[in-house]
Amino acid sequence: MAITAAMVKELRDSTGAGMMDAKKALTETDGDMEAAVDWLRTKGLAKAAKKSGRTAAEGLVAVAVSGGKGVAVEVNSETDFVAKNAEFQKMVSGIANVALGVSDIDGLKAADMNGKSVEQTVTDAVAVIGENMSVRRMAALEGTSVVTYVHNAAAPGMGNIGVLVALNGDNEEFGRQVAMHIAAANPASLSEADLDPAVVEKEKQVQMDIARESGKPEAVIEKMIVGRMKKYMAEITLLNQQFVVNPDLTVADAAKEAGVEITGYARLEVGEGVEKVEEDFAAEVAKLNG
Repeated sequence: MAITAAMVKELRDSTGAGMMDAKKALTETDGDMEAAVDWLRTKGLAKAAKKSGRTAAEGLVAVAVSGGKGVAVEVNSETDFVAKNAEFQKMVSGIANVALGVSDIDGLKAADMNGKSVEQTVTDAVAVIGENMSVRRMAALEGTSVVTYVHNAAAPGMGNIGVLVALNGDNEEFGRQVAMHIAAANPASLSEADLDPAVVEKEKQVQMDIARESGKPEAVIEKMIVGRMKKYMAEITLLNQQFVVNPDLTVADAAKEAGVEITGYARLEVGEGVEKVEEDFAAEVAKLNG
């Protein structure tokens, strides 16, 4: 029986299995949809798919550097317990190393890792470990040198927060200090030029509305806004922030003293932006017994 794209899509949607696994299951079962589902279940793939709806907001961020390129990869799990698992950590470290050879998250998921795609490797781990997992994000930077830092390290090169700093110049100690600053301060952008203009305009309007509440003339308000926006930029842009190592200097001034130029950075924090769902097991039990 000819296996159509529509059949593969239907099986993927019902089981959550990967495209190639769904196609293989249909091929092995001559297009019998129910038999294909059973085939996936026997391989542990449908079982993994059932877990894909559960929130994975824990996990690790791993960093890796090769030459002038650095990457940070976030791999999520459902619980912090799994993040401490040696096999999980080994897998995450391997994924970070694979990321050095790709340019984006889709390329990473499709990339080969010990004979399987990264996505398939994670799916297999879901079936074995019993928790939903996902390769959520990656960031890549290039520069004369790239320095990394991980916060709350669970193992070498991986932790709760991963930071990359790209430099023109070679000063690894300073780069690491900047990376630690970024982990703590979480700037919104490198400089004002990198900020979304809409974000800047929105903040300006908010500040103007606040100033108008004072009843001051528009000419005075305009001057007030200049100062307030300068302060705003000093709070959210990396180069204008007070350097945590020496608050008397901005990060830009500290870089100048260190003889380097900061050309970019990336910061990934585990579970950032993921809405965590709190399970109420008592309620579930009560519902079952009700």
